Amino acid sequence: MLRSMTGYGRGERTLGGRHIVFEIKSVNHKYFECNARITRGYLFLEDKLKAYVQSKISRGKVDVFLQIETLEETDVQVLVNHSLASAYVQAFQELKERYGLADEVSLPLLSKYTDIFSVHKAPEDEEAVWESVRQVADEAIASFLRMRETEGARLKEDILEKAEAIVSLVEQVEQITPETVDAYRERLRTKIEELLEDNRFDEQRLLTEVAIFADKVAVDEETVRLRSHFLQLRKLLESDGPVGRKIDFLVQEMNREANTIGSKSVNAKIAYLVVDIKALIEKIREQVQNVE
Repeated sequence: MLRSMTGYGRGERTLGGRHIVFEIKSVNHKYFECNARITRGYLFLEDKLKAYVQSKISRGKVDVFLQIETLEETDVQVLVNHSLASAYVQAFQELKERYGLADEVSLPLLSKYTDIFSVHKAPEDEEAVWESVRQVADEAIASFLRMRETEGARLKEDILEKAEAIVSLVEQVEQITPETVDAYRERLRTKIEELLEDNRFDEQRLLTEVAIFADKVAVDEETVRLRSHFLQLRKLLESDGPVGRKIDFLVQEMNREANTIGSKSVNAKIAYLVVDIKALIEKIREQVQNVE
């Protein structure tokens, strides 16, 4: 199924004593790029989270947001740096004695110096945290992929519609090309007859000149290749997996064939048709930039 590279998904659950919110969004990008914003204290999840997201998504610039709030109390220890505290007390005592200060060294005074204390939490069970995050991420990613598929279906319909319009224009080119050769033959015949008084000329020479002209303006090979490209395009649009890069290459080939037809054209009608063909190809190319 065709997927767009634009999408958004959100998951939110309370698991393992933690309230977890996971959001994911993406826009089109040539390759896969993932940026993550994670609640402080859970940065150990970053590499694993990015790898997991990449296993689900092949292309696009992806932003993920992970918020984790701990609901249950964890074991916390407050440790005192007694050496540092003793040094502070000694310094205060020296100041008191030297300058005759009346204040006493007290606990409120020492508590202002936070470097005396250090807080230690019990280490997280990283695997348990990851398992909870993964479940919420799966919920968000599923919603995200559904949005990508919905947008992909719209892109597919639009691309096919434009491709069918191009095929119709190519058919018109194929119909007009023989008319161009016939018209050239008559113009050449008339010109030769006007130049020759006795109206005698070499019919074989005329046929040779017309054949050379027909070869120069022939676009059979180009139109056949264009039709082949359209068949490949339809197959790619119906296939599973990422096809954006393949379609982008195919569109470049289609544009090359259209340019060749335009360069061979000596007929104003064909020239106008080529302009329309190239305009439609460019619109397809723009749409393909958002296909995964």
